Amino acid sequence: MQDFTTAAREMGVSVGPGRGSAAGSAVAYCIGITNVDPIAYDLLFERFLNPDRVSLPDIDIDFDDEGRDAVIKWVVDKYGFNQVSHIITYGTMAAKSSIKDTGRVLELPLADTNEVAKMVPERPGTTLDKAFKEVGELDQLRRGKGLKSDVLRQAIKLEGSIRNTGIHACGVIITPDDIRKYIPVTVAKDADLLVTQFDNSVVEDAGMLKMDFLGLKTLTIIKTACKLIKERHGVEIITDDIPLTDEKTYELYQAGKTNGTFQFESGGMQKYLRDLKPDKFEDLIAMNALYRPGPLEYIPEFVERKHGRKQVEYDLPDMEEYLGETYGITVYQEQVMRLSQKLANFTKGEADVLRKAMGKKKKDIIDKMKPDFIERGEKNGHPKDKLEKVWKDWEAFAAYAFNKSHSTCYSVVAYHTAYLKANYPPEYMAAVLTHNQNNIEKVTFFMEECRSMGIKVLGPDVNESDVIFSVNDQGEIRIGLGALKGAGEAAALSLIEERTANGPFKSFFDFIERVNLKAMNKKTMEVLAQAGAFDLFTEFHRRQYLEAPDGDVTLIEKAVKYAQKKQLEEQSAQGSLFGGDSGVDVPTPRIPEMEPYGEIQKLNLEKEVVGLFITGHPLDQFKYELKTYTNATFDLLDDIPALQSKGEVRLGGAVSDVAHRTTKNGKPFGILNMEDYSSTHSFYLFGDDYMRLKKFMEVGWFLFITGRVKNKPWGDGQLEFKIDAIDLLSEIREKRTGMLSLSVPITAVDEKLINGLMGLVEKYPGPCDLRFNVFDPEDGSGLAVELMSRKFKVAPGNDLLDALEAMPNVECKIS
Repeated sequence: MQDFTTAAREMGVSVGPGRGSAAGSAVAYCIGITNVDPIAYDLLFERFLNPDRVSLPDIDIDFDDEGRDAVIKWVVDKYGFNQVSHIITYGTMAAKSSIKDTGRVLELPLADTNEVAKMVPERPGTTLDKAFKEVGELDQLRRGKGLKSDVLRQAIKLEGSIRNTGIHACGVIITPDDIRKYIPVTVAKDADLLVTQFDNSVVEDAGMLKMDFLGLKTLTIIKTACKLIKERHGVEIITDDIPLTDEKTYELYQAGKTNGTFQFESGGMQKYLRDLKPDKFEDLIAMNALYRPGPLEYIPEFVERKHGRKQVEYDLPDMEEYLGETYGITVYQEQVMRLSQKLANFTKGEADVLRKAMGKKKKDIIDKMKPDFIERGEKNGHPKDKLEKVWKDWEAFAAYAFNKSHSTCYSVVAYHTAYLKANYPPEYMAAVLTHNQNNIEKVTFFMEECRSMGIKVLGPDVNESDVIFSVNDQGEIRIGLGALKGAGEAAALSLIEERTANGPFKSFFDFIERVNLKAMNKKTMEVLAQAGAFDLFTEFHRRQYLEAPDGDVTLIEKAVKYAQKKQLEEQSAQGSLFGGDSGVDVPTPRIPEMEPYGEIQKLNLEKEVVGLFITGHPLDQFKYELKTYTNATFDLLDDIPALQSKGEVRLGGAVSDVAHRTTKNGKPFGILNMEDYSSTHSFYLFGDDYMRLKKFMEVGWFLFITGRVKNKPWGDGQLEFKIDAIDLLSEIREKRTGMLSLSVPITAVDEKLINGLMGLVEKYPGPCDLRFNVFDPEDGSGLAVELMSRKFKVAPGNDLLDALEAMPNVECKIS
């Protein structure tokens, strides 16, 4: 193992700190297999290997997911093709698949086959035998006559049979000699290596040592972030040297701002981090172990004890040595092992047997070991009743107690991500975006995270963009050219190579003359134009690149012909008998003026090639409506009970997709898919609601939705969000606005301010009342003088509101 982990690091492949119990081995740490010092964190070697362990332990190692295949190739090159293999997996027929396969062979019509299969309960681990006991109708069908009954009876015989083979996701076998001398192997069409014919459990029983080569995307993100940091700051980050005491990193954890980091990014975890306020690495190890089903309920107690709001108590004084770091709560399996040795003189092997028995709830072994624990504990001077309580607590919690070695290793990786986010936010977020760019939902989420951090995410630019997301000199993130659909990596690399060699492009025609037109074809340039990559060349706008008046061709087509002619002229001059310039200059083509695209059109073009809006959002035009009249966002619809207290729920968003369907009973219904800045949501409209509201189901419309959380009138009566009314978002301001209020501090009122306000209210007359609130900023009582305008009323459009927002010391509010 040291052989290939060392080789991986020499090849520039990121190697994780280790996984699981192997981190408890000091030898593995000393020879560089793992990166976490087991002595510093009191990790146990016996958790990894001890005299009572029969099977050899396996060591799981993480590599960055882009370098994993290179490491496996190195192993094959070193040990030989015939000594390395993948491990086979066998897929068996489950209850439903056995019915469907049998139905196909016995030629039962597909609709009938599906009808029978649907009678089997949708639950993991359901067998036909269990289904017959649960579903009387299915059992009757099995006992009946006809083709359906024949299918069921035959399916019983086939259930559990091997249906197909696959390959273990990460397991690799390495043998000292030709593998065929030890176990049978086969080949698979989707594998470059040999594949064992024994599956995972059997191959280990046959004496083969399994190595897990795991790909971890987080390591790739860290590697990319470090590369970007070096390019921009000239700082080389060596992850093993990152201090685990960085103040900024703990501030990030304490604020729960962990989106995009490893292991600690879920909403629940962020809440507990804000409560806990971790200030040392041990707190992170504990939280990583506790935030799992079962021990989750202990987190509030853990938080209270850390902050001294509850007293830390130990059943026996001797337990403080090993439970002190977790405030008296048993969190790790290693703590059970340590304490069984200290309290009852268990051997290291016995302690590991106890840990395994409790973790896997092996009652017979637990019951057998309990008398020994009580008897030996009493000999050490501990009261029997206390020992009984400790054992009972262990039985309850040890089943959930986590492997500290694994928690420590993954907390190190998590800390590295948080350190990079806290200290080099643009570079880290650019790396996160790069390695999630195939998942539009995640890219949208992380772009929103960037905005909340104050980091601008800019569209592609032929003079700044790399293939991946990058960071410019101003600390802004640029979308990579590789993220554009249809651009092609080869074209992007050729563009970057030319820009690196000969400097930035001065104009679009300079660009077209310099790029390799074989790599950069017309389609690629259209994609770049759509995404706004040519917007820096201000002499043209996007519409001119993509459209042309009748009888004319687009700017891109004219430019390509121009560049080709110019190249021919240059080649002709070089091939001339006398050489030199021919004196004939190719004229730059004339580009007719056109009306530029509107903002919405530009945004839709961006979404078409990137999958999301870059330079803005269509909802930006309704920012005042959303700020003033809504009280919820679509992401909150994931937590219906929390919305119940709001009473009337008001939402605003854009229609992204619609579907008009019919139920099994022939009744029409609709699915309205909408999105806002936070998320997307699907609304289902049935019966009268559908007939009343289907006129609003148009893609691209902007809607204002009002509704309430109610109990479903059918089924189990669970809570649901029920739409009461839908309006066009564009009409809401006119319908609901009755007053424009301007708040001005008395100290700012002067002739310039009065003249400025007078000019605006005269420029934008309308039906809306105007009110001034004048207050004294130095008076803390909150008193203000309200002045109603009798002479002026205004139209509170975006132009007026933007102009008022731009005025210093004036705060406006519509109501």
